Amino acid sequence: MKLALAQINPVVGDLAGNTALIFAAAEAARAAGADIIVTPELALTGYPPEDLLLRPSFLAECKQKLGEFIDRLDGITLVVGHPHAAGDEVFNAATVIRDGNVLGRYEKMLLPNDAVFDEVRYFTPGFAPLVFEQGGTKVGVAICEDIWDTEPAAAAADEGAELLLVLNASPFHRAKEATRQQVVRERVEETGMAIAYCNLVGSQDELVFDGQSFALNKAGEVVAQAAGFASEQLLLDYVAGDLQAASRADDLADEEAVYRALVLGVRDYIGKNGFPGVLLGLSGGIDSALTLAIACDALGADKVHAVMMPSRYTADISVDDSREMIARLGCKYSEIEIWPMYEAFMAGLANEFAGREMDTTEENLQSRIRGTLLMALSNKTGKLVLTTGNKSEMTTGYATLYGDMAGGFAVLKDVAKTLVYRLSNWRNQTSAYQQASVIPERIITRPPSAELRPDQKDQDSLPDYAVLDAILAMYVEENRSIADIIAAGYPEADVKKVVRLLKINEYKRRQAPVGPKVTQRAFGKDWRMPITSHYLA
Repeated sequence: MKLALAQINPVVGDLAGNTALIFAAAEAARAAGADIIVTPELALTGYPPEDLLLRPSFLAECKQKLGEFIDRLDGITLVVGHPHAAGDEVFNAATVIRDGNVLGRYEKMLLPNDAVFDEVRYFTPGFAPLVFEQGGTKVGVAICEDIWDTEPAAAAADEGAELLLVLNASPFHRAKEATRQQVVRERVEETGMAIAYCNLVGSQDELVFDGQSFALNKAGEVVAQAAGFASEQLLLDYVAGDLQAASRADDLADEEAVYRALVLGVRDYIGKNGFPGVLLGLSGGIDSALTLAIACDALGADKVHAVMMPSRYTADISVDDSREMIARLGCKYSEIEIWPMYEAFMAGLANEFAGREMDTTEENLQSRIRGTLLMALSNKTGKLVLTTGNKSEMTTGYATLYGDMAGGFAVLKDVAKTLVYRLSNWRNQTSAYQQASVIPERIITRPPSAELRPDQKDQDSLPDYAVLDAILAMYVEENRSIADIIAAGYPEADVKKVVRLLKINEYKRRQAPVGPKVTQRAFGKDWRMPITSHYLA
């Protein structure tokens, strides 16, 4: 028996387009000699469809599109993920279809209701296994969260399943693939079944799905693996009661996996939403440089417009380095001097500011002028503004509302400053894209500065980024307490300062644009802290 795992990239809500995508995958699998094709979880709707699932018309159209597979698909068994409405209940389902017949329907048993998932809001849990026969082999079905616990796989094995097919929409975060494979290996050891794991690829708002579909034989060995962050059809042979070795993509190192996730996040957000291109403010600093590299790799330089907006405090080398990077990448570039605009604002505010010392107000005004210019260009051209702030800045509020936070997609929102440096170095050393060394070395080696006042450095007001990011990771991503972090050896003053800044800037993060999630806990769906709160521990 030959299997095909269809690692495809559907678009949420595009039922006609997704139906055509599944048909095309099935036809390609049939041409390759496959007997069964497996799609990802909710492939018909894209994942996650969220409150579309509350619309009766949406569910009715899903049923209609599922009927097209029953009516039109022959010569191959399709295991397709879709929502299934039954009366007042909706199930996260997989239907097995062959030659006009429905061989069975599986309803997801375990509904995740943590982190980025809220499936309990939409679905009713299933309770029964599904095992069907193909060529004398008994095949079980499971959906995503089901494989993370023992009972659904055990129930399939109890019904005689020899092979388990798992439909998944498992989003990416760092080191996720190794975790998935270990979990599936535990199910293999418990049940004795070989398991084929088909994962979604693509980006949906803040979630990035990395693909990396894989298969484990009955010994728990990875015998096949699809590429990461790309559509692919993984073909597997099931011979003599086990899955056989097949093609296996290389594992991705941490920096490459994160970089590819960011590229895919930008490409799909822009492409799926129909924007003609992107704009960003280029400052001569490392965050905007990395954002520019990602944008060009994702979309092509012809769809990227970088705007340098120097002020009196912008160093000449910042302008020089920006021009050098543009020369290497070849995207559109503009320079707009903001100081005359700043002086006009200050003149208009002179009476209101009389008798008051200069402070961050004047710094933020420069940033807001830049944000206004970018949004004006966005309105005029239709291009989306990419913001360039990183997770360290989002944690501490080292960002300006309606200034550098103004835009539609925050590429580095979940990337801490220390990781920004690692990604920049990796991008300069790789030949995976059009050219290496796209970021001038001086941008990487210079001390970071917002350049909003004379001789300004980030570390004038923030702890060293190595310390800040470690505290950030422990408090935000690992949910550790202030006491735990201090006990781990970090300075008490720094820990309390970072956590205090995190708390008082929650209102800013609520207004920040969406950005791709690459860590275990990002500022988005899986960070739902109250803005008004007196708890600090």
